[in-house]
Amino acid sequence: MKHEAESALDRARRKAYRRLIPIVFVSYIIAYVDRANVAVAGIPMAKDLGFDNVVFGTGSGIFFIGYFLLEIPGSLLVERWSARKWISRIMLTWGVMAALTAFVKTPMEFYGVRFLLGLAEAGFFPGVIVYLTHWFPSRDRARALSYFLIAAPLAQIISPKISNLWLHIGTEEMVNGVLVKHPELLGLDGWQWVYIIWGLPAVILAGVVLFGMTDRPSQAKWLTDEERNALEAELAREKAAGIGAGHGSVVAAMFDPKVLLLAVAQFFAVTGNYGVEFFLPKILQRWYGLSLDALTWYIIIPYVFLLIGILVIGWNSDRTRERWLHAAIPLYIGAGALLLTPILKGSLAVTLVLFSVTFFFIRGYLGAFWSLPNLFLKGAGAAGSIGLINSVANLGGFFGPRVIGGVEKATGSFEGGLFFLAGCTFVSGTILLILGRWHRRSVASDPVQGASTASASPTA
Repeated sequence: MKHEAESALDRARRKAYRRLIPIVFVSYIIAYVDRANVAVAGIPMAKDLGFDNVVFGTGSGIFFIGYFLLEIPGSLLVERWSARKWISRIMLTWGVMAALTAFVKTPMEFYGVRFLLGLAEAGFFPGVIVYLTHWFPSRDRARALSYFLIAAPLAQIISPKISNLWLHIGTEEMVNGVLVKHPELLGLDGWQWVYIIWGLPAVILAGVVLFGMTDRPSQAKWLTDEERNALEAELAREKAAGIGAGHGSVVAAMFDPKVLLLAVAQFFAVTGNYGVEFFLPKILQRWYGLSLDALTWYIIIPYVFLLIGILVIGWNSDRTRERWLHAAIPLYIGAGALLLTPILKGSLAVTLVLFSVTFFFIRGYLGAFWSLPNLFLKGAGAAGSIGLINSVANLGGFFGPRVIGGVEKATGSFEGGLFFLAGCTFVSGTILLILGRWHRRSVASDPVQGASTASASPTA
């Protein structure tokens, strides 16, 4: 009987991976392209519209101010209402706003459409994280999160060269000593078409999410009764055993010191990684004078390593059932590599190696990190905390690009900004290291919590 129940659970877990992960994975690819394609499209865009790096950094980052406002409500709607309906609404509106970026003319219009894009997309990322806890037991969570999270680097791997197919529209370039003029298409330049063409898939995927996702195992007609019951029983067992045996209420969870420290740690980490990400093309172009064709090849390399880092670190976190060190140590290594990047600049190969190491670790920690709130929270409390952590953290997505753009304008160099971003990443790792020790001591001093956490997920 026990063997049959375990087999049914394993079948349900495999079906959940095959059915749900591809939908959220593809959705996040499009979300990330629409959020981050400003890094590539912004080069000709800034030239055409006369935007300096302060305008570019502010506009790139102001996305996260809009994002901040609806993070917590979005997470709670997924927990208490419907993930598929809320995420479908998100995708429809962000697709429209992404396409409208093509028509900005002034800095204020750029700021406005980026703010509205963030507002439209708010709740998607934490909503998916909460949604995955409705389907995947704790032993699968870091791996499921890693499969979801690798959509971001994959988006950055595939999108530059695809975008480059359109970036030449409406531009002039020297080919074998001859000035070649590429005509506009329907009166629009290439960077405008980048925003429009990448916005359309989000609108289409809104329908796929609405009809393809299932909110809870109890509603899954694609599971047998035996599989459905086994998966629900496992999730209920973990909940009863006390995964997150602390707060279940939203208000209490959001004032938990551990939640607040996780939010601060993630703020510094996001400051570092988005500051690098949005300015990576501009940095490589400034340091090595690369053409758009060459640039859109070279910027792919760090994202390949980022993808590998998320998979490897997430897999090892699940294998060892350890979360805190798998979140903290990669940030230290990433900070070290980023610190060396401006010091050792001069060789494109060395710079690409250092950025690749940076990206491997500076985002590879995420699968382990997003498993942390469920170690001491549950239910709506966990959902609200994930929304709070992500909303506070994503303010770093405004702060990082804004600072590196401001430092570049003041000094004429990216070096000082990169040192600052490395310092932010180091601070994040330190907070997580200290918080992990605090959590382990609190579990050791509370036999009830220690037993329940160990029985549910020996990751503390």
